[in-house]
This record gives sequence, structure tokens and C-alpha cells, in this order.
Amino acid sequence: MRIAYFDCFSGISGDMTLGAFLDAGLSFKTLSNELAKLKIKGYRLKRTKVSRGGISGTGFKCITTGDAHSRSLKEMISLIENSALDSRAKNIAAHIFENIGAAEAKIHGIKSKNDVRLHELGSIDTIIDIVGTAVALSELGIDEVYASPVTTGRGSVMTAHGRLPVPAPAALELLKDVPVNMGAHEHELVTPTGAAILKTLVKGFGKAPGMKIERTGYGAGSHDYAGGLPNMLRVVVGEAAGVFAEDSVCVMETNIDDMNPQNFEYLFERLFKEGALDAYVTNIQMKKSRPGFKLTVLTEPGDRDRVATIIFRETTTIGLRFYNMERLKLERKTVNVKTGSGNVSVKISKAPGGILTASPEYEECAKLARKSGQSFKKIYDDAKSAAASWRVQ
Repeated sequence: MRIAYFDCFSGISGDMTLGAFLDAGLSFKTLSNELAKLKIKGYRLKRTKVSRGGISGTGFKCITTGDAHSRSLKEMISLIENSALDSRAKNIAAHIFENIGAAEAKIHGIKSKNDVRLHELGSIDTIIDIVGTAVALSELGIDEVYASPVTTGRGSVMTAHGRLPVPAPAALELLKDVPVNMGAHEHELVTPTGAAILKTLVKGFGKAPGMKIERTGYGAGSHDYAGGLPNMLRVVVGEAAGVFAEDSVCVMETNIDDMNPQNFEYLFERLFKEGALDAYVTNIQMKKSRPGFKLTVLTEPGDRDRVATIIFRETTTIGLRFYNMERLKLERKTVNVKTGSGNVSVKISKAPGGILTASPEYEECAKLARKSGQSFKKIYDDAKSAAASWRVQ
């Protein structure tokens, strides 16, 4: 499996992303030919070698003439779908724009993203940056994308809506659940286009996954800091080397000895609704030999404060311990299989060599058992056997 890792130590934008991919070996001629399939005029592409902080990279610009600038989300999607691009590039680009539309709708209080009219984000250069990124993934054969925590910058930026704080509201909405560092630079390091690329493409944020590095590219931003980190996006491309996926989780714990245990059922319901990955209690012996419980909750690091609020609200605790922990995990997905009694969703965990576990959904098996008169065990076993066909997929 081929992966790309975005090292966002100095932010990310659409042109930085394309510059990094070009620096990592994407053919400028191929990129130009693929973008020509969009059937739009009024632009030219420029690629230059740039030095930032003593590091050589590639700058990419889409120079436009007479662009109307404002387009609706529907127009952008239609432009992509009616092009001669391959299906993967179309799907990726359309998904990025849909995420932009959803963020803009929320920021401006518009009920449907389809009613959003994009201003800067509806320009030709934004179309080129987003579609070009989709083309790069296809041309370089990249299957999955990962990224570091993201440095965003501070200050303000002038937009069609007037002067707005940095990160721009749309960018900040798109960065929800992404680990960020506001940084010290008074510049817009993460544009809404860059944030949308991360939101759509990145499977996990944190340290680089195990890989055999094949290519490294540096995409230059527009700033040149004296004595600071170079304004560049680094992309590392290679073959996955680890057998298992890796990520980090936040582990939160607290000891409780003055709460009705029945309350845990509702607590767990709220925790999982707010994004907790797991939650459980352990019987413990506390001071003065009082029986108690240790509550343990696992969550994404970016969800820590939201999940902690639920714990404080729904339990009697007045303090939480937390720490980040690395973990290995199997590839997981849910598939729908057919049994003699009906369809059942099955959670499967896969590793190189095939399925390691298959867990049919209990409630669906129980519902079919009640309806068909078959035993729960038979339906469960049939669903598990049916999931074995996914071993070779």
C-alpha cells in the first residue's frame, strides 16, 4: 500500500500541496494535461524552484485572468463531474468541495450546503488546486494519506466578507477534531483550501506511519521568515512498512465511590454519542476500605475536553487523570452479509493475510431470530461464516 504523509510544520494551502507533489515527482506536463480536461479557460500554470530557510522546494501558482470569482457549490461539482477526469480524481475533488460547502453553510447560517455561493473558494485557482491534488493522488498511486499536527498561524486576513481572524472561520470549522498549534507567526498558514484537503484526505493525524520512503517533496508557501521555520509543506511518499496501523489515544481515568452504579449506563450512552472510543469501569478498593469504581475512557486526543465535560456533568468526580498512549490497530470496517434469515452487518478486522476477527451485530441477529424462529446462535454463526468471503477482498 502506497501512502503519503503531510508534514504541516508551517501550515498547508492548495498551492503548497501541489508544489510538494510536483517536488516529489509529479509530472508538470501530466498535471497540466489532466487539468485541461476541466474545460475551463482564463488561467496559466507556473512552477518555480524556491528556497525557504535554506531548503529548496517547488512553488506552484495558478495565474488567472478575468475570473468571475464567485461560483455556487453546485457549479463546482458540475464542472468536475462533466469533465474527462478519471473517476477517482472526480470523486476526491467533489468530496473536498462538498466539505468546503458544508463548512461555509455552517459559518454563514445557510441551511443547505447546496445553497452556498463560494467567493474566494469558487475561483479558478481554487478549482485548480483541489482538482490538481486529486490528480496527484491518482498519478502517484497514493492509497492513503496521513498528516502531522497542523500549525495554523495567527492574525487576520482580508476576504470577500471583510477582514476575518486567522485561522479563517471556514478553515477552523474544517479543522474540527484535527490537532492544531496556533503558532507564533502573524500570517495565514492554513487556508480553507488546505484545511479542506486535510479534512477529506487524511486518515489519521500524528507521527508518520511506518513506511519505506521513496520520495520527499517540499511545497513553498508565500512567506519567507527570517530565522524561523521555512514556510513549506513537506510530503513524504512511500510504501507502508508496518503490519499494523498506529495512532494515539487519550486515556482518561477517575476513581468514584459515591455514585449509584446504575448511572453508568446513561453515562456510557452520552460518552459514545460524544465520540468516546471505549469506556469501562473496574471494581477497586479505595481508602478506608471503601468499595469504588475506576472509570476509564478512551478518546481521540482532539475530543478530550468535550468528553471530559460529559464525565464531569454526569458523574460525581471532581478530577480526571489523562495521558496519551500509542496503540497498534487492525484495519476495520463494517460489511453487510446475507444469511438464510436475512441481512446482517458484520464488523471485520483485517490484517495482511486475511480476516482475523468477524463480529456480527448482536441487535440485528436478535431481531432476525425473533422474526424467523431460527436460533440466535445459528444466525450469528451464519453471518460470521458469510463474512469469511471478505478474506480475499
